[in-house]
Amino acid sequence: MRAIFKQTRSIRPIRLPLVRPFSSSLLKLQESPKSNSQDEPKSDEPKRRPLSRVAIGGSKESMKQFNKGSGLEFATWKAVVVLLVFGGIGTYFFQQEKARLQRHKEMEQNRKVGTPLIGGPFNLIDTNGNPFTEKNLVDPKGKKFSILYFGFTHCPDVCPEELDKLGDMLDILKQNKVEIQPIFITCDPNRDTPKVVETYLKDFHPGIIGLTGDYEEVKNACKKYRVYFSTPPDVKPGQDYLVDHSIFFYVLDPEGNFVDVIGREALAPDSALKITEMSEAYIPKAEREAKQKGMFGFLYK
Repeated sequence: MRAIFKQTRSIRPIRLPLVRPFSSSLLKLQESPKSNSQDEPKSDEPKRRPLSRVAIGGSKESMKQFNKGSGLEFATWKAVVVLLVFGGIGTYFFQQEKARLQRHKEMEQNRKVGTPLIGGPFNLIDTNGNPFTEKNLVDPKGKKFSILYFGFTHCPDVCPEELDKLGDMLDILKQNKVEIQPIFITCDPNRDTPKVVETYLKDFHPGIIGLTGDYEEVKNACKKYRVYFSTPPDVKPGQDYLVDHSIFFYVLDPEGNFVDVIGREALAPDSALKITEMSEAYIPKAEREAKQKGMFGFLYK
């Protein structure tokens, strides 16, 4: 028995390591930053933290990418605005050029019709007795259009109305910087002498040129421009009679070619605008022929 007791006393007790609960270790791990901060000096004022420029949940790298993207977006909008502006300007000038070419084609067609039918040589005199022929309708500078009106000084209503309209047209054309030569040709040469025509035109626009001549020359001029009139050839002095004639304004380009006609129903502003557009669309003959032979010649035929 003693032997057994002695044996048991010689056995030393085994010490097991202390095992801490998981929850307590986790608690200390969470509290570890606080233990480090204890060494720092305490301040009475709360510490201010700088405002972050990084969005919540984002990073500095993502912010840089956002800034780059926004700059690209701004540049894209600038490009769109520039494109719209220049596109609008280009469209405007394209429409203007298209209208100008359309007017040019109309003038070209009228020239082809007018060459054998409207216009030609004539021989009249102005109010100063100077000769005036078809050559006076040609402007060496290639700028001045001409507008012809056939009437007579004893006309009771139509001619004064049309000459008043012509005066308004001339004032508008002057504002539009369109050079034009207005001409009044009498259909009544028996009564409309140079002096009578000069006095008559003073009541209207001062720039109107008055033309007359003997009966055959006036008849020839009216025939060349297809003007109808019914003046008797043999009239006794003091004899009263009526004169009937067609009522049109004939527009000629600086080369003296017929390009258009304006009727009585047309108003002065509309007529002036029409002549202004023709003046802008006018291309001299040599230049027209050169363009017709060029790459885009189909646009000028």
